[in-house]
Amino acid sequence: MGTRPGEDDRPKESSRPVALEETFTRVVDEGRRRLSRPWLPLVATGLVGGVDIVTGVLALLLVEDAMAGSPGKELVAGLAFAVGFVALTMAGSELFTEDFLIPVMTVVARQATYRELIRLWSVTLAANLAAGWILTYIVDIGFPRLPPTAVEAGARYIDLGATWRALALAILAGVVMTLMTWMQHSSTSPGVKLVPAVTTGFLLGGGGLNHAVVSSLLIFAGLQTGHAPYGYADWAGAAALAAAGNMVGGILLVTTLRLAQVPRKLADRRAESAADHTVRPEEPDA
Repeated sequence: MGTRPGEDDRPKESSRPVALEETFTRVVDEGRRRLSRPWLPLVATGLVGGVDIVTGVLALLLVEDAMAGSPGKELVAGLAFAVGFVALTMAGSELFTEDFLIPVMTVVARQATYRELIRLWSVTLAANLAAGWILTYIVDIGFPRLPPTAVEAGARYIDLGATWRALALAILAGVVMTLMTWMQHSSTSPGVKLVPAVTTGFLLGGGGLNHAVVSSLLIFAGLQTGHAPYGYADWAGAAALAAAGNMVGGILLVTTLRLAQVPRKLADRRAESAADHTVRPEEPDA
């Protein structure tokens, strides 16, 4: 059959860019789904998120081991690390920091409660770390040449200490991750969604940004060898600072500004909630 004049010139629904207001609507609708999930799917999604990101950790360690002593190995390893973010995007799993933009916007729009938000954050973070801890142990066993590289990779984050540099790298990691989430919801094309996944993976891995989950898994990989000059107390301090910086970057510097771009749409969703009396953040959950 023939096509109508101009039909081929129209953008496909699957790849067209999405307006800010439409992106906001998609984000809030997705947030309601995420925040209302039962316990089992919530835990399972967090666990597979940890599993998926370990594929990036493995790729990064393999490249750093193969290029030991070569200039620019961190940048090439960063490209390899993007494998983990491609897996996250295509497999529908979640990292803790991916849950800044979407659920926070949903709560601010009064479509969910703060208690649901804390539940999502705590379960996702714990599940990410638990799965990552197990898988990094398996990686160390499966690739006996990698432990020295793993110890070195983990030490990069431990050596940052409680410094302004560590905090700055954590804030940047939060900005990059939350921007990735917004960009992915600004397109309806699966192929386009992979672009921010790859660029974010490169920046985190190649730039050594201080991401709470990614840095934790690299530290775990070093700890699992039994030869690391740092311990779990060192990891806890580094992870806490990274998580705080990630939240500053992701929530204050990205999510808040994105909300400021759509004040009318935000007001509309709040008015809908008030009219329906479906969600009132001050109410305790049943």
